Amino acid sequence: MKHGKKYNEIAKLVDRSAVYDPEEAIALVKKTAAAKFDETVEVHIRTGCDGRHAEQQIRGAVVLPNGTGKTVKVLVFAKGDKLAEAEAAGADYTGGEELIPKIQKDGWLDFDVVVATPDMMGVVGRLGKVLGPKGLMPNPKAGTVTMDVTKAVKDIKAGKIEYRLDKTNIVHVPVGKVSFTDEALLQNFSALMDAIVKARPSALKGQYLRSITLASTMGPGVKVNVLKF
Repeated sequence: MKHGKKYNEIAKLVDRSAVYDPEEAIALVKKTAAAKFDETVEVHIRTGCDGRHAEQQIRGAVVLPNGTGKTVKVLVFAKGDKLAEAEAAGADYTGGEELIPKIQKDGWLDFDVVVATPDMMGVVGRLGKVLGPKGLMPNPKAGTVTMDVTKAVKDIKAGKIEYRLDKTNIVHVPVGKVSFTDEALLQNFSALMDAIVKARPSALKGQYLRSITLASTMGPGVKVNVLKF
C-alpha cells in the first residue's frame, strides 16, 4: 500500500522494531494522527487462538470507562412492557415483527447495535442473513440477548463495545478518539485488555497474546509490549 509524503514523514516518529509501554504507545498514536477529523484510536490484538475450534473462540463485551466518543444508535426487539422499558432507557428504535420487512426488503440499517429479549430471537433469527455478515446479530455472550433491556441499552450508550476474533484470529476494537486525554485512552485500553486477558480460552495451549498494535484511523501502527499483560 502506497502512502503519501505526509504519512511517511509522520511514520518516521514510530520505531517499527520497538515495542512500547501502553502510555508511550498512546502518546505516539496521538502525535501521529494528522487527519482533519477526530480519528478513532483502534487496538488490534493478534492471538494464538484458532477460531475454527469453538472452544478457542473469544467473544464478549466490555464497558469502556470513558466511552468510545461515538454516538451509538440502538435498536431493541421486544414486546409488551419491554418496549416501553427500552424506550425509557434511551433506545433509538424499538419494535418487533413489523421491522422485519423494513430491514429485509427496504434495506433499513440505520443502527449500530441490536438488542433482543430472548422471546424475540425467533423473529430476529429470520434476519440472520442480513444482520450476521454485518456483525449485528444479538448474542447472549455480548449481553445483547437479555430480559434486562434497561441495563443493555444504558451500557451500550455509556460505551460498551463488543470484541470477537475475526477470521485471522485478530481482535479489532475502538478504544476512543484522538481528542481524548492520554489518561482517558489509557483507562479504556486497560479495561479492554483486562477483559481480553480474562477471556483466554482454557483449551488454548501456548502463547495467547502474540502482538498488540495501537493506531489511529489514518495513522501508523504502534506496537505495545505484550509482556505488560
